[in-house]
Amino acid sequence: MTGLPDNPYNPNAWIIGEPEIGEGTWIGAFAVVDGSGGLRIGNGVDISCGVQIYTHNTTRRCVSGRNFPDVERAPVTIGDRVFLGGNAVVLMGVTIGDEAVIGAGAVVTKDVPARTIVAGVPARPTGTVEISADGTKVELEYSKR
Repeated sequence: MTGLPDNPYNPNAWIIGEPEIGEGTWIGAFAVVDGSGGLRIGNGVDISCGVQIYTHNTTRRCVSGRNFPDVERAPVTIGDRVFLGGNAVVLMGVTIGDEAVIGAGAVVTKDVPARTIVAGVPARPTGTVEISADGTKVELEYSKR
């Protein structure tokens, strides 16, 4: 008994709204998965412990003393076979392409192309994912600094 709504992925994850979650997706403990603004998560995604995915924002409502009455919402789309590292944050309105890698602790504020590695705050491209045609060889190629 955690006090969190039941979900079929992890009893210690908070999943709200009605996200569309693909087959073979794994969600770690202490993840926050906010489907209130529309969320599609593809097949075979790994959402590491502590990841937060938000489809809403209350900043304008808060700083206006509630004079701005709306909770803003925008959908998030996460492609197939995406890896989200521990404690990464994905903000509303973002699309993450297939086979992308989101580094631990990254804050994703903009779209991430397929097979791109991003890291940092805000998240920026740091490399690419190279997969052989038969899928047996996977290389993570990091950009030179």
